Formats: sequence, C-alpha cells, structure tokens
Amino acid sequence: MDGADELRSNGLYIHRELSYATAIKEQPVTEQRKPYTPAYGDNLIDAGTARANIAASRESPNGTMEDDYAKTHQHQTVVVQHVEYWDTDRDGIIWPQDTYVGCRKWGWSIPLSALVTFIINFNLSYPTVPGWLPDPFFRIYTQRLYKDKHGSDSMTYDNEGRFKPQQFEDIFAKYDKEGKGGLTWSDAMDLCKGQRLLFDLFGMTASLMEWTATYLFLWPEDGVMRKEDIRGVYDGSIFYKKAEQHQAISQRQKQTSPSLVAKVKKLI
Repeated sequence: MDGADELRSNGLYIHRELSYATAIKEQPVTEQRKPYTPAYGDNLIDAGTARANIAASRESPNGTMEDDYAKTHQHQTVVVQHVEYWDTDRDGIIWPQDTYVGCRKWGWSIPLSALVTFIINFNLSYPTVPGWLPDPFFRIYTQRLYKDKHGSDSMTYDNEGRFKPQQFEDIFAKYDKEGKGGLTWSDAMDLCKGQRLLFDLFGMTASLMEWTATYLFLWPEDGVMRKEDIRGVYDGSIFYKKAEQHQAISQRQKQTSPSLVAKVKKLI
C-alpha cells in the first residue's frame, strides 16, 4: 500500500496514511525493496540515529542483554565489539594466532582456520596500523578498526564504527521477502547485489565473502539465518556462544567415549 504504514496497538496492526511515500510504481525497485518504517508502539526509537555501543534492533532495542553483554561492552563501539572475541588478552591487538585460535574454538578444521586467518589479518591489518608502514606481523589494531569499512556493504556500521538500526532493519525489510524472520543464502546474495556500488570491485567481493562466511558460521539447519543471530554477528556476542556450544559438545563426547569403551570391554 503506497504511502501507508502499519501501526501496532495491543498486537493488532492498523493501517494509516503517511505524509510521504517510501515507494512509487513508476520506479519498481522502490516497491521491490521497501525500507523499514517504524510501527506504532515499536520499542525501537530513533532508528535513524546510530548507536555508539549497542546493536539495537526492533526486537532488541537495548542491544544484547544476555549475560550483561551490552553493559560489559559499553566502553566499546559496536564494530570493536564485533572483533573483541579474538582479542583474548584485551590489549587492543589481534595477532594472526589470535584469529586462528578463535576459529579453532568453533570446531573449525586446521586448514579452514588457517585460511580464514590469512584472509582476515592480511586484508584488515594495514588500514588499522598507527603509522604508514604495514605491520610485518599483520596485526589488527581494534581501536582503528573503523578504517576497515568498505563500500557495497549493508551500511549498518557507520564510518566511525557505530551501529545504525535503520540500515540493519532495512536488510530484512528489503530482502526477507517471505517475512520468515531471517535470510536464506539466496536472500543474502540479493542483498549483496542490491548494495553493490559502481566500480567497487573490492567492496563487492568483501561483502560477498562476509555474507558467505556468516552463512557458513551460522550454518542454519533450515537454511534461514535468523535475524537475532545476524545481529549477534554484528556485535560479536554470538561468537562466544558458538565457542561455548562447541566446548559443551566436546565435553559430552569425552564423557560418552569412556562409557562406550567400558561397554565394549564387558561384551568382550
């Protein structure tokens, strides 16, 4: 419905006419990719205002509250939170071995972890170094990570590393076509195509690799990357969860193995 929004009151949706249009039939792409428009009663206020230290969304307007994540990380911009998982000693520097160990904690194989480490540290190190000379160890300096922002992305991070709720919500308003609460691989590729900028080969390639890595990392059973999980990638909170899940699975396997051996011995 052109020029209309939905107002929500007590769980019901009511249409009202807006004083502006977010789509016009004369330009079909505007109808195909409609932006997020707040509904009456939404907890997410000032969606167009970037948040310095929380990844706010319609469902999580105060960021990640589990385990006091938002409070614990209130001294960091969201883009710094995104990579803190790998900065285990909290010195603001991510060495290649930090990246490798972090990937291994997810249960990734040695070759895959080594490949990811090379891609991340080789490409992200130089823009963050404090001087003009490249870092010979390919270290990433997290306080300058905002300099790694590239074009053709979702624009969810701004140029200073803040989180922009409007752009995050736009991802799903535009590309979650069936309203399933997340993105499939196909949706993510449509996103990359829709966000690409003219002659921006590096940015387009980076976005494609980032969404590919996100899909492989989340590896959803039903093929749908959930919105909350994607938000957790942006603020880094889900990286800790995945590591904890893998550790729990490994411990259960270790506990199960001795019992199986004991049963086999009894049978023998």
